Amino acid sequence: MLTFSAGPSKVYDSMPQYLQDAYEEGILSANHRSAAFMNLYREVHQLFCEKLHMPEDYQLLFTSSATENWEIITQSIVESASYHIYSGSFGKKWINFAQHINPETEGLKIEADQAIDVANLNIAEKFDLIAITQNETSNATQVPMEVLEEIRDKYPEKLIAVDTTSSMGGIALNFSLGDVWYASVQKCFGMPAGLGVLILSPRAVEQTERKGEKGRYNSLNFMLENARSFQTHYTPNVLGIYLLKRVLQDIPEIQHISSRLSDRMHQLEQCIIQTSSLRLLVSNSETRSKTVLGVTGTESLISEVKKAAEAEGMQLGSGYGPLKPTSFRIANFPAITDEEMNKLMSFLRKY
Repeated sequence: MLTFSAGPSKVYDSMPQYLQDAYEEGILSANHRSAAFMNLYREVHQLFCEKLHMPEDYQLLFTSSATENWEIITQSIVESASYHIYSGSFGKKWINFAQHINPETEGLKIEADQAIDVANLNIAEKFDLIAITQNETSNATQVPMEVLEEIRDKYPEKLIAVDTTSSMGGIALNFSLGDVWYASVQKCFGMPAGLGVLILSPRAVEQTERKGEKGRYNSLNFMLENARSFQTHYTPNVLGIYLLKRVLQDIPEIQHISSRLSDRMHQLEQCIIQTSSLRLLVSNSETRSKTVLGVTGTESLISEVKKAAEAEGMQLGSGYGPLKPTSFRIANFPAITDEEMNKLMSFLRKY
């Protein structure tokens, strides 16, 4: 079954070879204190710099998933309180986790078609971190880099944390515009689930050290202490880290991936626009994701399209939460080939 689910999504076709190589190279039994693992960690860090253009002085950390980072950020980085700007279910979950730890947390809920009005944004001095869901998987929206740049310019003294769970590895990110970036690998990295990445700027590291939070399983200071020698604080998903290395080695630099996905998303949008019964879930092109497309219609139509797609060997991603009955989502991730996307578009044109 060819899946267009928004995650876990299709893995790269080269994944079976990577897995075989991992077994033959003995990586499945590698100790996370060994030289082999430290070299692996160092290689992945360097590949993030080379392929995704992460600044050399940013710190790459490994977690179990993107969602684990919600807790880490509030627990270990935020000194006073965080201010969250969000439009969908995952952004709402992030602020709810943060409020559970720190009741002073506040936020701004915007609509899916609503661009962030930076000029009229009023974030109080007490908030030392701004949290933004750059790509909201649940409703297929995004915050463009240009908007992040406006927020950075308006609030240079505040840290900015960015959820790029469904966009890191798929679009070009300007890491200098944020201090905390995180993602999971089962989306644009074309890998099996079970590994998250957390990226920190020097400012974020400095604030973490100043706060000095320690003593928990995922205390960031404990993680950073081990990362300085390219180790982890717990026995990590070594296989996942190895697969991430292999993916990064084989993909082109991010600007080429980003250009390809942008062009392909335009074709996919036009395909939906030209159908007689399907509609784009997000009408504002400025807030529409480049890596996840939401498609809406009547409940009966959406059910019919999904069943017909499965009959032709294709799985569409269900809508999320309240959008589930009247929408489906299409992943525009790098591991999906142009031929596979063309097959899907040929199918959708019937509607």
